[in-house]
Amino acid sequence: MNSSLDSFKRIGISKWLVESLNAMRIDTPTDIQRACIPEILKGRDCIGGAKTGSGKTIAFAAPMLTKWSEDPSGMFGIVLTPTRELAMQIAEQFTALGSSMNIRVALVVGGESIVDQAITLQKKPHFIIATPGRLAHHIMNSGEDTVGGLSRVKFLVLDEADILLTNTFSSDLTTCIRRLPPKDKRQTLLFTATVTDQVQKLQIAPKPNGKPSLFSYQVESLDNVAIPSTLSIAYLLVPEHVKEAYLFQILASEKYLESTAIVFVNRTATAEILRRTLKHLDIKVASLHSQMAQQERTNSLHRFRANAARVLIATDVASRGLDIPQVQLVVNYDISANPDTFIHRAGRTARAGRHGDALCFVTQRDITRIEAIESRINTKMVEFTDVHDTAVIRKALNKVTAAKRESLMAMEKEGFGERRKTQARKKDGKGFRI
Repeated sequence: MNSSLDSFKRIGISKWLVESLNAMRIDTPTDIQRACIPEILKGRDCIGGAKTGSGKTIAFAAPMLTKWSEDPSGMFGIVLTPTRELAMQIAEQFTALGSSMNIRVALVVGGESIVDQAITLQKKPHFIIATPGRLAHHIMNSGEDTVGGLSRVKFLVLDEADILLTNTFSSDLTTCIRRLPPKDKRQTLLFTATVTDQVQKLQIAPKPNGKPSLFSYQVESLDNVAIPSTLSIAYLLVPEHVKEAYLFQILASEKYLESTAIVFVNRTATAEILRRTLKHLDIKVASLHSQMAQQERTNSLHRFRANAARVLIATDVASRGLDIPQVQLVVNYDISANPDTFIHRAGRTARAGRHGDALCFVTQRDITRIEAIESRINTKMVEFTDVHDTAVIRKALNKVTAAKRESLMAMEKEGFGERRKTQARKKDGKGFRI
């Protein structure tokens, strides 16, 4: 066996799983895998922090699969994650890694048949990859035959834990965790690109009888790894009412005409308006947001990954964790109130040593947000000068305005609107005890 394979074997991974990793051309553990896998195999709870693309999924999947193969019975592990797309990606990785061992993986997310999911859960899959809302629905409504096995799981993973441990997910996450074995009867693994105060302060119960408890590892502080040297960051002062025209002019410019780009917005309606407007203007575009049916979301990702669309308009569903191919340009069409969100959005480009551009559209209302981002990343943005006001007005404004008008009329006719909240989220000022 060669030395690269031996390195995975040395940190305790089962031989069959080493061979599966080799078949996937994954030979050498990353820093977070090398640090966390042996400690998880010792039975310790774990908080693992590392930037997107550092191999966090295998850092928790490999030890879980190794332990499962020693006693392959019942519902063994649950992975909770904030978005359907990320859940689908993790489920695919578990399935691929465990294919030689007849592993059963259930994907439990919104947008899919509840009945089909309940039937799958009744068959006691070994691993459940889920979003908290849909798993909570099954716990509350699908009966003991469906969710009874949850009381015996050995592992709970919170992936993108900093997002899950916010008020948005608090009620559903609490419902899920209450159905699991108590803290001292399972291992709890938290992985995140941002180790927030809420993650650091998380209270994980010590193991009884002197067993090792919490292991915490962060590859580097986020401040050191957030902005790679290959990333160029710029801002463009834009009047609110002509943002679409500037975006089109940039995407159609000589510099970016062949580039793949992700355009981040804060609202689903904005994403839909931009998608339709750019499509009218013959830009190959796809979108990704929560108002889309699950199949449409999946198709959009496939189109973007296959270069059938070179521009993806997305809410922050796409800012975290997803395996998206090389992206040359990230446009912050709307500026997030959270500076860390900028870091995750910008992390979609300039990966693996490649160059990338991150551009911020700045309106009068965004100045304080830009200042907060610059303070967070300890970098001053430069002004973007490749598109000038007169060029935008002369070349783009009239046709973009007409395309936007058509888009808005079509959306109104189709009744497109924001999805209503189905339940109020409870606030928990004391944090989670998991």
